[in-house]
Amino acid sequence: MTRIRCRRFGRLRETAPPLVTTGGAMSLRIEESLSFLKSPPKMLKPKSSRARRSFLKASGIAIALPHLVSDRKAFANAPGEETATPRLVCIGNEFGMYPGAFWPESKSDDYELTPLLEPLATHRSDFTLFANLDHGLKGGHFAVHTFLTGVKSAEAKTMRDGGISLDQRAAEHVGAATRFPSLTIGSENGLHGGCRMSWTRTGTRVPPIEGPRELFRQLFLEEERQAKLATQSRLSLQGSILDAVMQEAKSVGKRINPSDHRKLDEYLSSVREVEISLQLQQKWQTVPKPKTNMEEPRDHGLTKDLPKIYDLIALALQTDSTRVATLEIGGSFAASDLGIKKGYHALSHHGQVQENIDLLVEIEKYQVEQFARFLDRMKSITPSGTDKSLLESTMTLFGSGMGNGNSHTNDNLPIILAGGGYRHGRQIVLPGETNQRVPLSNLFVSLLQNFGVETDEFSTSTGTINGLELA
Repeated sequence: MTRIRCRRFGRLRETAPPLVTTGGAMSLRIEESLSFLKSPPKMLKPKSSRARRSFLKASGIAIALPHLVSDRKAFANAPGEETATPRLVCIGNEFGMYPGAFWPESKSDDYELTPLLEPLATHRSDFTLFANLDHGLKGGHFAVHTFLTGVKSAEAKTMRDGGISLDQRAAEHVGAATRFPSLTIGSENGLHGGCRMSWTRTGTRVPPIEGPRELFRQLFLEEERQAKLATQSRLSLQGSILDAVMQEAKSVGKRINPSDHRKLDEYLSSVREVEISLQLQQKWQTVPKPKTNMEEPRDHGLTKDLPKIYDLIALALQTDSTRVATLEIGGSFAASDLGIKKGYHALSHHGQVQENIDLLVEIEKYQVEQFARFLDRMKSITPSGTDKSLLESTMTLFGSGMGNGNSHTNDNLPIILAGGGYRHGRQIVLPGETNQRVPLSNLFVSLLQNFGVETDEFSTSTGTINGLELA
């Protein structure tokens, strides 16, 4: 640990681990520093938070980001108009959909529903099916995590936005307007360590909320008074330590060579994420959570819990607790809870054995049925201040980063978009030729623009999606 003298509260006995320079080479102990911010020593007791805010504002490296401040005017209605607040929900699974039961033979809008699309029959006018969309990547299971990013995590540093996922880019736009800029729901069990669908700009995986019980508690249960006071004290202390970390980083920046500035930028990006988190927590500490008549659910495993998780996502959107949510149906999905003795992952490698294919389709059909039930629920809710249903204002993406689990291919991903105010009841078939393929990221640009984000690019995009029109 290092010692720093600060005008505000004298000499600190301990601060975050220093940025070490040795012989021109810099070692940035990012993880240790950020871990320290999350669990600071108790002896640090700053007198006020003014110095921290003044320093960060003057440095121009954290607070001045446009998405940090809630701009409710952006969502306000003009006189005489009713404009629905845009929302985004992304649902994905790890093993894709069996192509033979998912894709229609016809490429027209009046295609015959396949076994895996039949559960959506009553929502035919509420969704659009996309064919020949993908990210142009290979890697099988090791590329599934690119579903919402368009880039492998190992290559994310070369991207302008660092491999941020679609949901987190939208969450940046929301900022502090909601208690939760985004909700990431899934499991930490399963293939490759669990949920890997949401990623920050710094290439950090966003850990999921596991199970309906924890999700319910975060959405609706208040902390007791003493716990809330302790939380407020902790946030104030973390802010003071953040001040010291940023000051030291700024000092180091003046004496390092150009090649080390990239590492310093990575460090500062990580610290900015902590800054954003602190600001959000501080703002919402004094705002009561919404009330609900729903009883606290118990966890019974992802398979059985899917209906409850979808219900809670709908409630989170309805109460404006969040406007962005993701749900990954991963390797922890237990086929045994559907009475199937073989494992989900094993069945995705069906080897063209019909018995295995039938069981796999049964699993996937259950997932589509629960998605259809979610659309039913969203369509039945009309948020206050608008005459449109929650589904009409919520862009709801359903798909996977896996195109064919049996052959481990990541092309022609199963992509469905429901709601969001678009003209649906269609099938948009993009070019299948290698030199004419349209990146899935083009669809993401269209969604972000509809969400209110002023951008014309995302990841490997080349534009927007032609044929996708607002109703």
